[in-house]
Amino acid sequence: MPADVAEPNQSLSLLVVDDEAVARTMLGRLLRSQGCNVRLAANGRAALHALSESSFDVVLTDLVMDDVDGMRVLLEAKRRDAGVEVIVMTGHASVETAIEAMRKGAFHYLQKPLRPDEVRNLVRQACQKKALSDRVRALEAGQYDALSRIVGTSSAIRAVRGLIDQVRSSDSNVMITGESGTGKELVARAIHATSRRGGKGFVAFNCASLSDDLLANELFGHERDAYTGASSARAGLLESGQGGTVFFDEVGDMSLAMQAKLLRVVQEREVLRIGATKPIPVDIRIISATNKDLERLITLRSFREDLYFRLNVIPIRMPTLAERSEDIPLLAMHFLRRAQQTAGKRVDGFSEEALELLVRYRYPGNVRELENIVERAASLATRPTIEAGNLPADLTTLDLRTFRYESERIKTLEEMEREYIQWVLDRVGHNKTKAAQLLGIDRVSLYRKLKRCEIVE
Repeated sequence: MPADVAEPNQSLSLLVVDDEAVARTMLGRLLRSQGCNVRLAANGRAALHALSESSFDVVLTDLVMDDVDGMRVLLEAKRRDAGVEVIVMTGHASVETAIEAMRKGAFHYLQKPLRPDEVRNLVRQACQKKALSDRVRALEAGQYDALSRIVGTSSAIRAVRGLIDQVRSSDSNVMITGESGTGKELVARAIHATSRRGGKGFVAFNCASLSDDLLANELFGHERDAYTGASSARAGLLESGQGGTVFFDEVGDMSLAMQAKLLRVVQEREVLRIGATKPIPVDIRIISATNKDLERLITLRSFREDLYFRLNVIPIRMPTLAERSEDIPLLAMHFLRRAQQTAGKRVDGFSEEALELLVRYRYPGNVRELENIVERAASLATRPTIEAGNLPADLTTLDLRTFRYESERIKTLEEMEREYIQWVLDRVGHNKTKAAQLLGIDRVSLYRKLKRCEIVE
């Protein structure tokens, strides 16, 4: 089970409704043994009373009961809290009643006699979904500050939030590094929003999108008649960011000539419009981002060392999604809620198999790729829950193609081969036949390599 996912033993609150005393008592004992906080209701009317007094994370209700039946309990639970998960139980199962219960918002439908393992598994899944839904709903309702818009609870993302919190009272320039799709602009916006400049403008600019002439015009502006067609003076983006924050994305793609012009802005805190003779003071904070190794570009003389040190006063490195895989369930739910608006249908969760596939995948495209996968799956889903079949068919194969390592030292071919073979074995549960197939060799060759690389299996 992925990290940061609610389990029944986290003392979530459950309501068990059944007019059969034996079944009710056994369910209570089973769930309390898992550490759950359980309240028992002897009939539907007692359940309505319990719902009016307390809130619950999960409700397990019998369907057929005198006076107040399970459907009414389901509707009342959902009316009071749309996020509560309801599991309907009955000894009178039929396709029609199952469909009706799911249509009215039930999480699942259980047929009696109940099997303890099935009950535990379903309650765990319901708790998981409820916990994720609550936190995503809080994010989208604006109950969290700008820092919490960076979704995740992993140690890697908490470290990023800690750095953002530390620099909020500073005007120092910040350099955000990391692979594409890791959320560098989101961090830049959080730094701006939590700083004293939060009430002013945030200007984002992609340094790789324009030629030098257009880039200079966009950044610095121009005076009237500075060039053919300049019929009036125009302020550049740096002036537009007065008092606020300017974000330079992909700063590593900026030419040396433009780097020299940006260096003057950073040093002097003033801009010179094209065609002007008098500079204009600017009060801005500069945040830059790149997916390139700027120190390597400096050694290749394609990035200015003096500009690097001016921009990289406070460095923040964004982790890859593979480095924070425990955040994937929460991110997936976050993106699913957004995708529902586009899909135009009720898709509000993931099956356990689908979630496990999402967590196992390595995401070369990082968070942005996860968002695209979830949006696609929501569009293809035919049930309220995204199943494994709604995910890209080659997700597992793609997973095995995204082997990566991070090291300051370039490794030897022998070292890389050893790490890759070990990694493939780990991914296939140490099934040597499957590992050999994926590596494109026979089992004898694999055993020979295991011995040569000193991999103990």
